[in-house]
Formats: sequence, structure tokens, C-alpha cells
Amino acid sequence: MLTVKDLDFKKGNGLLPAIAQDYKTGEVLMLAYMNEEAWEATLKTGKVHYWSRSRNKLWLKGETSGHVQILKEARVDCDQDTLLLKVEQLGGAACHKGYRSCFHYKVEGEELKIDGELVFDPKEIYGK
Repeated sequence: MLTVKDLDFKKGNGLLPAIAQDYKTGEVLMLAYMNEEAWEATLKTGKVHYWSRSRNKLWLKGETSGHVQILKEARVDCDQDTLLLKVEQLGGAACHKGYRSCFHYKVEGEELKIDGELVFDPKEIYGK
């Protein structure tokens, strides 16, 4: 019998891809990475934590913006090396650029066009 301890963190150099999906609509909100520490913190608190590759540290989603993700269901793929997190996205936006989904660009021919509306102004939240 497999358990949550059987996730294969070794395969991705200690990181598993984690897809966050709105638990009600199925909309894909973002892709990030989890190490064992982030996975354990998520299971313990019910709030989604990731491993920030750019900052090289544990990251509670929404710690700065307040746009926290509440874990509703977690699924693991057949190889135990990818996570699908069904979440309740508080604050309306998962993307640090202010959009609901990080996947707000639509490919049209050679162009990437924004397909979505800003939920918040990132300059107001992050000062950048």
C-alpha cells in the first residue's frame, strides 16, 4: 500500500511539480514546486506551501499578498512524482502579476495575448 511518504522527491532533485487547480471550476491556476518540507507544511496546516526556487526558501502561498490557497484535495500521479492540488484560492488571484491564473496568456499565431483581467495591482502589493 502506498502512503504520502512514498512520493518520489529524488527524481526531481528534491522537488515535485505541483499544479494548483480551482477545486470548484477546474481552472488551472498555477504550477510551482514542492519539496518535502513544503509538502509536510501543506498537509499539516491545510494552507498550500511551495518551495521558491528563485528565493531558495519555503513559501506559504499568499504570505505577502494575502491570496492564500486552502487545500481541498491532493492527488498524486502514477509515478508519485507530480502533485495536483485542488484549492480554494482566497483573494481571487493566484498569479503574482495580479491575474487569477498564471496561465493568462493565450497563444494567437505568433503572439501571446493577455486573456484575463487584473484582480489586483502588483505594485500595490509587492511595491515593484
